[in-house]
Amino acid sequence: MFSPPPPPPGLLGKIFQYIDVHQDEFVQTLKEWVAVESDSVQPVPRLRQELLRMMVLAEERLRSLGAHVNAVNMGSQKLPDGQTLPIPPIILAELGNNPEKPTVCFYGHLDVQPARQADGWRTDPYTLTEVDGKLYGRGTTDNKGPVLAWINAVSTFRALDEDLPVNIKFVIEGMEEAGSLALEELVKKEKAGFFSNVDYIVISDNLWISQSKPALTYGTRGNSYFMVEVKCRDQDFHSGTFGGILNEPMADLVALLGSLVDSSGRILIPGIYDHVAPLTEEERKMYEAIDLDLEEYRHSSQMQKFLFDTKEELLMHLWRFPSLSIHGIEGAFDEPGAKTVIPGRVIGKFSIRLVPHMNMSVVEKQVKRHLESTFSKRNSSNQMTISMTLGLHPWIANIRDNQYLAAKRAIKTVFGTEPDMIRDGSTIPIAQIFQATIQKSVMMLPLGAVDDGEHSQNEKINRWNYIEGSKVFAAFFLEVAKLH
Repeated sequence: MFSPPPPPPGLLGKIFQYIDVHQDEFVQTLKEWVAVESDSVQPVPRLRQELLRMMVLAEERLRSLGAHVNAVNMGSQKLPDGQTLPIPPIILAELGNNPEKPTVCFYGHLDVQPARQADGWRTDPYTLTEVDGKLYGRGTTDNKGPVLAWINAVSTFRALDEDLPVNIKFVIEGMEEAGSLALEELVKKEKAGFFSNVDYIVISDNLWISQSKPALTYGTRGNSYFMVEVKCRDQDFHSGTFGGILNEPMADLVALLGSLVDSSGRILIPGIYDHVAPLTEEERKMYEAIDLDLEEYRHSSQMQKFLFDTKEELLMHLWRFPSLSIHGIEGAFDEPGAKTVIPGRVIGKFSIRLVPHMNMSVVEKQVKRHLESTFSKRNSSNQMTISMTLGLHPWIANIRDNQYLAAKRAIKTVFGTEPDMIRDGSTIPIAQIFQATIQKSVMMLPLGAVDDGEHSQNEKINRWNYIEGSKVFAAFFLEVAKLH
């Protein structure tokens, strides 16, 4: 941990003191929220009811702060087996509408990934358990803790009878882990309504790259997911009866997948790097400044070796260069034991993480052209079809924007250090949706540490991150107000 700076004077000092004194209450609220099994991934009625209960808890908490709350009915979801389940409402809440103040909108979600103690949790995932300053429980860091930290900051101003320095809006959903059903349509619909006076959007749904140094996130990669099918016939073959007299679909597919990327991680599809944003000297220096112990990172990842030997190379290939990953083969024999089968039809699955300024439709054409050329050289009698089944754009923000400056100052005030300026190698579609639709500044301000284990067993948030994060948000409100 960094040595905390001395308590600030004036209002901010009072706010920080209040948060410290009332931290057990804030942890207790998190415990109550973690106890709700708001799993959106498993489509079963019991869990969907838990999700609805979670959204009601959030509505009540926001109303208690004096917010105007609109729980937008999102209808129902029809599943492949014919059952229909309600989609939890999306909460649009607002606090203050002073035209002379900036308006900051916070996005968060209250649904979680599935969790069972039998999967390797040391404690019940839905009972918040504190061990050595770590608050274990499903949703603590992803994303109930950060949502509550924002609410804690607002409630502190209220408790001290202090005027909020900014107008605040909330967008809180309950289906993020299941693809944010209907959220994009709602954002577009409310562009001229709820979002019309929003100046800044803050998302707190990712992690630092360090266990102790805070970070601001200014970019994420996009994703293009592909399926390539090779088919001889619908039935499988016996290798003793047919082996040696036909083009085997699996052999064709393995050759196709093997043509996509080399052993150094370089994508072999011609033209794929042509539109990648060039690296500037300013950006290179930002990578040099990031706090990352490569050996510790390798050890915590349980890796013998990475493809790159320097921190800068590793981070650039994780965040600002595209990558291609092969995910699996459908139709292949993958059970234990020996089975002498020749699959008659197989589907290979792979994805490309996209970065600025790659064009998704251009990438799709490049992939198809490359696979068709590779397949034609095999002179196979099989049929090959390629499809792109998912396309999500990358996101990049302007780090010179006012709210990034405000967040940097708030972080320095609370933690006594400048934040790491980082990107995220994964895809967080809501950032790009907000930026493209509302065309206002979007910033990711993570609170969780790199070892929080979001989506994994023993997910946690450190009490320190949760409480100091609540202070960061309070300081951020004041810093944004100063800039206006």
